[in-house]
Amino acid sequence: EVQLVESGGGLVQAGGSLRLSCAASGFTSDDYAVGWFRQAPGKEREGVSCYSSSDGTTYYADSVKGRFTFSSDNAKNTVYLHMNSLKPEDTAVYYCAATQFRTGCPRSYEYDYWGQGTQVTVSS
Repeated sequence: EVQLVESGGGLVQAGGSLRLSCAASGFTSDDYAVGWFRQAPGKEREGVSCYSSSDGTTYYADSVKGRFTFSSDNAKNTVYLHMNSLKPEDTAVYYCAATQFRTGCPRSYEYDYWGQGTQVTVSS
């Protein structure tokens, strides 16, 4: 079974940077997707970024494009979300999610595995 363990959240001032990590294990397919989502209090969950192994593409939400970067370290089985130029509106609990035996980046409800979430707070 796929397991995801997140780390790296915290408190940062506006304009600062954070790097979230998601250690993944248990993949049995070469076709998988890993996504980053966030949910702020009182708001719906929002897809932030997604990587699809089947075509090597990375997706970013318009709200983070140019500021956030998805990366991975295959040797460590870890994916990262590098967050720069953070804004107070980026404050949320961030989750990584994964699914396998799929091509492309799926809709949020199609992810089968979720991390525990990590809080990111950006102060103004």
